[in-house]
Amino acid sequence: MSQVTYDTAVSSKRMWAGRILSALAALLLLFSGAMKLLKAQAVIVGMTHYGYPEHLILNIGILEVACTIVYLIPRTAILGAVLMTAYLGGATATNVRVGDPSFIGPVIAGVFVWAGLYLRDPRLSALIPVRR
Repeated sequence: MSQVTYDTAVSSKRMWAGRILSALAALLLLFSGAMKLLKAQAVIVGMTHYGYPEHLILNIGILEVACTIVYLIPRTAILGAVLMTAYLGGATATNVRVGDPSFIGPVIAGVFVWAGLYLRDPRLSALIPVRR
């Protein structure tokens, strides 16, 4: 079985741009997950507004933090991006279902997840080339 390697170097500017976008998305989700784990009053009110019972908040927070941790580990970053995208898709659908215009937030976070990974991982850049 042949093994494919990617020796393409990523420029320093591109790497840092990717790290910053990835960090923004990760910090957003870690903060959100931590608030759910702490069961902050604002989270309880918000989740009730979205139609989620209070007993699910802890599970959702664990899921959110776990997906983000998988994303932050370089070897599992692509799997983490897929998991975070799924989570954010659910958040988007929930916002749309209740008619909340803040659905754009999870969409932007998802774009940051993939843009950050695209900029810092040459394997993903090779898989999805952008033509000029």
